[in-house]
Amino acid sequence: MTALPPLVDPAEELTREELVRYARHLSLGQIGEEGQRRLKNARVLVTGAGGLGSPALLYLAAAGVGTIGVVDDDVVDVSNLQRQVVHGVDDLGRIKVDSAADAVARINPLVTVVPHHTRLTADNAVDIIGGYDLVIDGADNFATRYVVSDACTLTDTPCVWGSILRFDGRVSVFRNGPTHDGISYRDLHPDAPAPGEVPSCAAGGVIGAVPGTIGSIMVTEAVKLITGTGDPLYGRLLIHDGLAMTFRELRIVPDPAAPPVTVVDDGISGVCAVASYPTVRPTDLQGRMAAGAVLIDVREPWEREIVSVPGAVAVPLAELQDRGADALPADTRGHDIIFHCKAGSRSEQALDAVAPYFAAREENAAHLDGGVLAWVHDLHPELPTY
Repeated sequence: MTALPPLVDPAEELTREELVRYARHLSLGQIGEEGQRRLKNARVLVTGAGGLGSPALLYLAAAGVGTIGVVDDDVVDVSNLQRQVVHGVDDLGRIKVDSAADAVARINPLVTVVPHHTRLTADNAVDIIGGYDLVIDGADNFATRYVVSDACTLTDTPCVWGSILRFDGRVSVFRNGPTHDGISYRDLHPDAPAPGEVPSCAAGGVIGAVPGTIGSIMVTEAVKLITGTGDPLYGRLLIHDGLAMTFRELRIVPDPAAPPVTVVDDGISGVCAVASYPTVRPTDLQGRMAAGAVLIDVREPWEREIVSVPGAVAVPLAELQDRGADALPADTRGHDIIFHCKAGSRSEQALDAVAPYFAAREENAAHLDGGVLAWVHDLHPELPTY
């Protein structure tokens, strides 16, 4: 194994209560009392109090990490509870960082939680991350991951990164900065994928237990880094396939020609979609439909049972991709078509499927900007989302 110096200096002596609480750690030769004192002195930031952040926060608290920061701008929704185990039914509607802070306190009142109720951006990331020894990046979008990566590089802060989708998970450890010419998230993903190319967990789904698996591995890596024990995942990408129940490893090699990081960039600004389609705002939808446009809902039946736009015609995306415009009902011919899905990515795929048909006709095809979630948010906040 590769010996690494501990990331954090030891804190003061442990109290009797701490000796009892962390006895199982103290019994480990690789951690012991000194390692536990390093954990007590550590400051760890968790980006996102969601699927990955939930188990990470719980296990960091149980491990005795002295100061745990959590940054998130969202509130708890019922659809979160399938995987975000730091929250419960009583937390619905609460700010996630407040709910997470209470959960951490219930597990270990000896640690301090610093809530950052904000979105991590290029403007605030350096200031927030610079106050911590280590980042656990559980962000659920590419823009935030690039922001975390650049801020960690500029502040010379190591990052334990993870991602999840469907039954799969990935974990790695990055450190690159003024004193560590190493590997960053940009070496794994030099460029962000085009919008819609990689589905989010909301669109693609995720089995609830996989975030627990990956989040627990991330905390194991954090403990190893803080205490200077074991062989962290520097330069290694751990890939978990939950369906096959396998783990495999790939090597990450830095790009010597990559430009140095001098500012925080979300990595998305220069990324364009393969095709650009017209959109309809939720506030304009009713008027368009009154003028004769037909709204096509490409979601699955179970999604429509949760919330639906009145007057929408159900045509699943799979049918459109299989049959093209022939899947559209006959009475929609001669009408403008507006596709919609949950958030916008599948409706773009629907437009891809029917593009040849509409290219040769006077009728127009568009999709609902932000999908049914935007329609609920802007016009009907009393309706459920998922």
